[in-house]
Amino acid sequence: MIRSMTGYGRGECTLLDRKFTVEIKSVNHRYNDITIKQPRVLNAFEDSLRKMISREVFRGKTDVYINMETYSKDDIRVSVNTPLADAYAEQIKALRDRYDMYPKTIQVDTLLNYPDIFIVEKNMDNDQKHQEIWEALETALSMALNSFIKMRTTEGAAIYSDILEKKASISALTARVKERAPFVAREYGEKLRQRISEALNTTALDEARLLTEITLMADRACVDEELTRLESHIEQLGTILNNTEPNGRKLDFLVQEMNREVNTIGSKSNDLEITKLVVELKSEVEKIREQVQNIE
Repeated sequence: MIRSMTGYGRGECTLLDRKFTVEIKSVNHRYNDITIKQPRVLNAFEDSLRKMISREVFRGKTDVYINMETYSKDDIRVSVNTPLADAYAEQIKALRDRYDMYPKTIQVDTLLNYPDIFIVEKNMDNDQKHQEIWEALETALSMALNSFIKMRTTEGAAIYSDILEKKASISALTARVKERAPFVAREYGEKLRQRISEALNTTALDEARLLTEITLMADRACVDEELTRLESHIEQLGTILNNTEPNGRKLDFLVQEMNREVNTIGSKSNDLEITKLVVELKSEVEKIREQVQNIE
């Protein structure tokens, strides 16, 4: 079953006082472009995350947003930027002495007004914590991917139904062109015979020359090959739609070929009825082309 390239999914996992939230969204793209935005502390996991996503996502511009919150004091290391604290203290003392201010001693809460003297770092650089983090992160990502793929599949089912409807319409129109085509040369011959007779005011015509002219016209207007190829493309369209592999690019190429055959039929035929059918065919093929742009 085909899948859409647009989708959204979200997953969340809390484990060992750490909360991970993963959001995935995607839009149409010619290739498979995956962008992961995450805290720097998780950079070590990017390769594993990308491989996990690539096993499920094959086409589209996919943005992955990862957020991590930790409530474990073991994950945090707090230190003091002593030189900066000393500089603050010296300047506070200088102001106190210059203006004879009280109190004469610096209180701790005074320095607490300057939070930049504290250095807060994530302390997760060991094998055990890496394993714990990956367990929760993988769970959150799996949940996000599941809902993401589900949405893509649901949208893909709607596209599938719509394309099948257009495919049936194209098959019917092609059959009408095929039915009409053999009569074009015959009608052309009758009109040509009538015009020449009217022009010469006689019924004595050069039948051999007339037959040659009709034959040349029939060769130029013959669309049998184009109709055969178009019918083959229509059949391939159904086969590819029911393929379990991602086939958006194949469908894109196939629809281009269908459009080429329809254009050739239109350029060869000078029959009004076939021209009308070609206009309808082009409209239906274009509608399929627009839908194919959304397929993974």
